[in-house]
Amino acid sequence: MTARRSELSDLELVRALAAGELDAMDTLYGRYSGLAYSLALRILGDAGRAEDAVQDAFVRVWTRAASFDASRGSLRTWVLTVVRNRAVDYLRGAPARQRSELELRVEVPAAGAGSDPWREVAESLERSAVREALASLPSEQRQMIELAYYGGYTQTEIAGMVDVPLGTVKSRTRLAMEKLCSYLQGRGLMDGD
Repeated sequence: MTARRSELSDLELVRALAAGELDAMDTLYGRYSGLAYSLALRILGDAGRAEDAVQDAFVRVWTRAASFDASRGSLRTWVLTVVRNRAVDYLRGAPARQRSELELRVEVPAAGAGSDPWREVAESLERSAVREALASLPSEQRQMIELAYYGGYTQTEIAGMVDVPLGTVKSRTRLAMEKLCSYLQGRGLMDGD
């Protein structure tokens, strides 16, 4: 039966989840856990917390499978949205008791090259310039960049999410990238090649 589950379409899979079929959850996890973990890790920057967020997200998908609406997007998009929301919840609302702080031992010598203040200042200025460049974009173009590069969505998924044709998503993304390059080149942060 498990071999057959792996052949199910996403819509059939979500129906099986809504019916409470446990092996459907195994199939869902096998299909999307790697991508979900990558997204959570990118948001949280901590492997343990990313694993917790993914586990919470899959439990949430399991308990709310009946609420899935295919007209609003794909199962993949829904799962990744739940994972993203759980990871953001971990960032925002983790109570102090859940945060683990490492005790620094005085006798441990520092290792590594140490900090490079000039590099840190340069990187800070670059980050600020990128934020300014993004803020200077028209909202439709900025949305494309944020969904693609910060949300991890494909252009096809973005088209479905914002309800515009795929060609429009591609055009807006291309225009946004051209404007970002021009903005950053004007500030000497990119070569003109």
